[in-house]
Amino acid sequence: MASEEASLRALESLMTEFFHNCTTNERKREIEELLNNFAQQIGAWRFCLYFLSSTRNDYVMMYSLTVFENLINKMWLGVPSQDKMEIRSCLPKLLLAHHKTLPYFIRNKLCKVIVDIGRQDWPMFYHDFFTNILQLIQSPVTTPLGLIMLKTTSEELACPREDLSVARKEELRKLLLDQVQTVLGLLTGDLLSSLLQSPSAAKLLNQPIPILDTESEYICSLALECLAHLFSWIPLSTSITPSLLTTIFHFARFGCDTRVRKMSSVNGSSQNSVLGQERGRLGVLAMSCINELMSKNCVPMEFEEYLLRMFQQTFYLLQKITKENNAHTVKSRLEELDESYIEKFTDFLRLFVSVHLRRIESYSQFPVVEFLALLFKYTFHQPTHEGYFSCLDIWTLFLDYLTSKIKSRLADKEAVLNRYEDALVLLLTEVLNRIQFRYNQAQLEELDDETLDDDQQTEWQRYLRQSLEVVAKVMELLPTHAFSTLFPVLQDNLEVYLGLQQFVVTSGTGHRLNITAENDCRRLHCSLRDLSSLLQAVGRLAEYFIGDVFAARFNDALTVVERLVKVTLYGSQIKLYNIETAVPSVLKPDLIDVHAQSLAALQAYAHWLAQFYSEVHRQNPEQFISLVSTALEAITPLISSKVQEKLLLSACHLLVSLATTVRPVFLISIPAVQKVFNRITDTSAQRLPDKAQVLVCRALSNVLLLPWPNLPESEQQWAVRSTNHASLISALTREYRQLKSNAILPQRKVQLEDTKVIIHQTLSVLEDIVESISGESTKSRQICYQSLQESVQVSLALFPAFIHQSDVTDEMLSFFLTLFQGLRVQMGVPFTEQIIQTFLNMFTREQLAESILHEGSTGCRVVEKFLKILQVVVQEPGQVFKPFLPSVISLCMEQVYPIIAERSSPDVKAELFELLFRILHHNWRYFFKSSVLASVQRGVAEEQMENEAQFSAIMQAFGQSFLQPDIHLFKQNLFYLETLNTKQKLYHKKIFRTTMLFQFVNVLLQVLVHKSHDLLQEEIGIATYNMASVDFDGFYSAFLPEFLASCDGVDSNQKNVLGRNFKMDRDLPSFTQNVHRLVNDLRYYRLCNDSLPPGTVKL
Repeated sequence: MASEEASLRALESLMTEFFHNCTTNERKREIEELLNNFAQQIGAWRFCLYFLSSTRNDYVMMYSLTVFENLINKMWLGVPSQDKMEIRSCLPKLLLAHHKTLPYFIRNKLCKVIVDIGRQDWPMFYHDFFTNILQLIQSPVTTPLGLIMLKTTSEELACPREDLSVARKEELRKLLLDQVQTVLGLLTGDLLSSLLQSPSAAKLLNQPIPILDTESEYICSLALECLAHLFSWIPLSTSITPSLLTTIFHFARFGCDTRVRKMSSVNGSSQNSVLGQERGRLGVLAMSCINELMSKNCVPMEFEEYLLRMFQQTFYLLQKITKENNAHTVKSRLEELDESYIEKFTDFLRLFVSVHLRRIESYSQFPVVEFLALLFKYTFHQPTHEGYFSCLDIWTLFLDYLTSKIKSRLADKEAVLNRYEDALVLLLTEVLNRIQFRYNQAQLEELDDETLDDDQQTEWQRYLRQSLEVVAKVMELLPTHAFSTLFPVLQDNLEVYLGLQQFVVTSGTGHRLNITAENDCRRLHCSLRDLSSLLQAVGRLAEYFIGDVFAARFNDALTVVERLVKVTLYGSQIKLYNIETAVPSVLKPDLIDVHAQSLAALQAYAHWLAQFYSEVHRQNPEQFISLVSTALEAITPLISSKVQEKLLLSACHLLVSLATTVRPVFLISIPAVQKVFNRITDTSAQRLPDKAQVLVCRALSNVLLLPWPNLPESEQQWAVRSTNHASLISALTREYRQLKSNAILPQRKVQLEDTKVIIHQTLSVLEDIVESISGESTKSRQICYQSLQESVQVSLALFPAFIHQSDVTDEMLSFFLTLFQGLRVQMGVPFTEQIIQTFLNMFTREQLAESILHEGSTGCRVVEKFLKILQVVVQEPGQVFKPFLPSVISLCMEQVYPIIAERSSPDVKAELFELLFRILHHNWRYFFKSSVLASVQRGVAEEQMENEAQFSAIMQAFGQSFLQPDIHLFKQNLFYLETLNTKQKLYHKKIFRTTMLFQFVNVLLQVLVHKSHDLLQEEIGIATYNMASVDFDGFYSAFLPEFLASCDGVDSNQKNVLGRNFKMDRDLPSFTQNVHRLVNDLRYYRLCNDSLPPGTVKL
């Protein structure tokens, strides 16, 4: 044994050196190489067996186990059977002898290595693998070890990785399923129930929780972990019995027992507190088991008993958790429980409501209303915001369930609503209280209102939004109740706000709010914050006053809109947004926010105003006219560059909604609107910030362009409106149009910057105007284009001068893209041709290369927009733009494609391939001239092919894209090919069938084998089927044998097996299953064949 002893010492010193913090990376690499070479030798495992039994060095043990793991998972086929027998007998003995003394991570690794052997050899060569595990569990001394082995077996054998053949995976699953009954009986009957110290079925849930010693707790936690993993894959219908459930629920009680924690804090001993945590953990593990069962939408044999038992037990736990007694409020009880337990319990309730409530609700024995009362208590006593959010989600699920139930059973709608009415009103009131500082200040002040999350909202905004969704859903079910609950609360806060006028005093510098006492300021702050939230709530409910219920709820809506109009006007008249206050950092933002929210809430009622207008425009529209005119009086003073942006934008959005959604005929004649016209067209006035300028111009343009509702064409006054629109656009583009004359001259840097600003400001306004009318009537688009015509020509003339300024080109192309999408018919053919020709001339190969390769993301964006414009052009029906096809295809294939083909960056590629797809999809006849007559005469369409070289080049590009790592591009292009096949029978065309079909199938199979695009396995499988199905005979007789013959890394015998296993099925499910089996087994054989390298290395 001298050499083994010496090797062990050498290995120990190498390991110590490797993990020493002074060792250099260079030396670490040397040691690593040495260790790897040692591990590859035939017979290295004998040394490792000796190392494992003779060392106490953790690193050495871990290394030795890794050698075994590598041997079993990668080289097992080549190990002589005598050696295998020896390893199978030695490793379990080693585990039994040392499992008490080994560090837990070494013990777990050793368990995994033994399970790996079982994965390869059980039952044929390792027949007692599973019986050994069951014996370990049954013997008290080794129960924990047996449970660890069982859990590892469940993890490694039930859902094995892909280093096994499909046949072996299926065999393992079947073998394990045969053992499930025995295992569940052992875990719940012998272990868990016996530890609860009495027969499980007779045990009632309300008896005191038994006290377990540390060892028993450890065993229970391991058994529950095993169950949770088993439940994740076993079919539940036969195995889950009521007694099993009852046992698990017993352990779920451990999580809601706060006495243990109290004991530990009284006695102060750390021993007790650890015990308390362990027991809490048992509760968490039991809930994990229950949630695994709940998440499967499964209902086993003894259905009624099973479900009712489960939910009575749920009910009991909820009662226990939300129980109030003298010493405890519900909230303090929840705070004492383990956070993970609360989390699991909430998950459980969510699953109950989303998956099983529809089943359970009809049982008279299950008290649904009482359950909701407990859920209510549980929700509104959550100790954390996240917990509260999760509970609101459960209520949302419940409200959705109720809404869909009522829609499907209109007959007994009233009965259903009556059953739940009290619960819903209570929920609504409480959720409203929760968003108000008046009732919930301490909690709301903890919410962050500055940092944005991934959805671009702050914690406070998310809190408010989720709460208002619940309010809205209750409103949908109980509109009258909801309105009568919300409106009085809004009124109270409005009184405070409207009453501020009496405290405004004039001082030397302006107006000041004469409220200075700290307490008064705090109360005002809370009231303003609440008003802001309630205004958002009222806005959120606007949709429930329109449509079929307009007349029925008219008076409520009118009351709301009148109040909102009054509030917005009041805010604008006494200019609360400019007022001085005692605490400017707090009260000023509050006042601005309330004003902005009142405008936003009024905007939400635009559709109601539009419906009101269509109902009354013929008889007595005075009330409507007064509402709109007053709203405009509130808006106009705010359209100024001196007003804070938040408020300015709210006013602009409301103006846009009045102009676009309501469209009253008298809008243009209201003095307030004329004032805005004058301000915007006056070049001496200070320009508004970009966003606001764009919105106001959109509103003014829409006032003139959009047809008035409820009026015939003859009364639309298009002539006058057209003239006014032309002068509006003329005023907005005055400076821009003057650029044309000096665009050709070389510009100084300062001058260039000024020019860029003018271009940016003008084009952003024009682009928005075009976009907003792109879906409107032809007349509106005609007038729009007439007004814009000169500016469009100027843009085209300026374009060549700025071709090297990618930021300007980017904006110009954005504008042209919008024009093409919205006004191409109005622009007419000759001018459109001129634009396209200009672009094609400007985007030379050099220019494209400069943009894509040297100008970074802006340059790529420019090319992408140019390609998008071409996408619009090639989709145009009719013959008008067909003459451009050859030059568009040549631009794509000869100029853009060669630049981007070899780049790994995804820039431009997606747009280019979309353009190629559109060329094929909308211009199929350019390539395939099949005539109906020819197909009738021949009986089968043997189409004439034209432009074959271009078609082949495009297909070649698609094929290349599948060899690149970008998964989004792969998915997009696969979808395009499949679409072309569905719509135009691409795969059936002769050229594709004879020269490309099996090249594509080959590429797709290689992609599956290399696992480079695993997320798309299903899509690739279906596409492969669609291609193969064009010529199944060719696929089975020629392609498959050739494919297997060309596979390296597998021998001829394995190739034969792979070929035999690929059944000649012709239906989609069987075929894709065969494909995945082929891919899996091919990878598995290659793994097996990576045999040992020659040469041995001694340490």
